[in-house]
Amino acid sequence: MLNPYEKISGSKLASCACIAVLLIASACNQQQAPADTRAADESAIRDLDAQWSKTAMANDVEGTVSYYSDDASVFPPNVPIATGKEAIHAAWTSLLSPEVSVSWQPGNVGVSRSSDLAYVTGIYQVTLKDPKGKPPMADRGKYLEVWKKQPDGKWKTVADIFNTDLPLQAPPAKKK
Repeated sequence: MLNPYEKISGSKLASCACIAVLLIASACNQQQAPADTRAADESAIRDLDAQWSKTAMANDVEGTVSYYSDDASVFPPNVPIATGKEAIHAAWTSLLSPEVSVSWQPGNVGVSRSSDLAYVTGIYQVTLKDPKGKPPMADRGKYLEVWKKQPDGKWKTVADIFNTDLPLQAPPAKKK
């Protein structure tokens, strides 16, 4: 047992000082948990999704495609998956035109605790005006978008799927 009145040797003092410095440095280096930014991220994604819908409503293909990451995939109904900006651009080009009205409204938005992934669910509507004066064709349905925070801090969609709420049309009756 160490006698408090006994002199401490230089090497013991140096060892104690090193341990104290290491403990203090260790306590200072402990990282605090990052701030919970989910509410702000949810609001940002909701705003981005609303802007994206307005961009599509304006038939702006380039602007519409800009909301996707470079490696994103789109899963439209009744056609193969479109992966990458070029394929996504082609998919949107075939949809957006002056005869078509596209819009969507977000419902639920969820952000991961780590604030690097999020999802949006909502409803969409597409109306195709018939140039020959027939009643317009309309589609409505639901969608799911997966958003990922990019290295620059911006949110981009990495996966986008939508499908109709309308029932399948019966095939035409065969003639006998």
